[in-house]
Amino acid sequence: MTEPIDLAHHTGFLVRRTQQVHLAAWAQEVGTRLTNVQFGVLNVLHIRGEASQRELCDDLDLDRSTVAGLVARLEARGLVARVRADVDRRRNVVRLTDEGVEVLADLVPAAARVDDVLTLGLTTHERQELQRLLTKVLVLARGQTPADP
Repeated sequence: MTEPIDLAHHTGFLVRRTQQVHLAAWAQEVGTRLTNVQFGVLNVLHIRGEASQRELCDDLDLDRSTVAGLVARLEARGLVARVRADVDRRRNVVRLTDEGVEVLADLVPAAARVDDVLTLGLTTHERQELQRLLTKVLVLARGQTPADP
């Protein structure tokens, strides 16, 4: 029989547990008004001004069906609207509504606190290193070359 894996040193297990800690921190700080992924959609739209669903897929690293469902739920709540693009009237884009802007502004401080809760025991350098390494894992998973040496 092969030796069991020491889960305390198994990256996949640690990532899953970290996600659980993140979700608990999100529930504590943000509550149930938006999921972290819904918050991500609103945040991307705030930065971009508008985005196609394909652009949302790329920016959030989500598949088309997931983004379509997210946009539909956010649209039903009046937080986003699907409209014709100004430049190419054949194309639909998603934009924040006034209510979406208000909800996002209201939740930004709470979302920032989630990050603080997750990294409370880390130094600034450790926090930056954690973010750098997680980003590197994600870049490599997409088959891209990391920017750092």
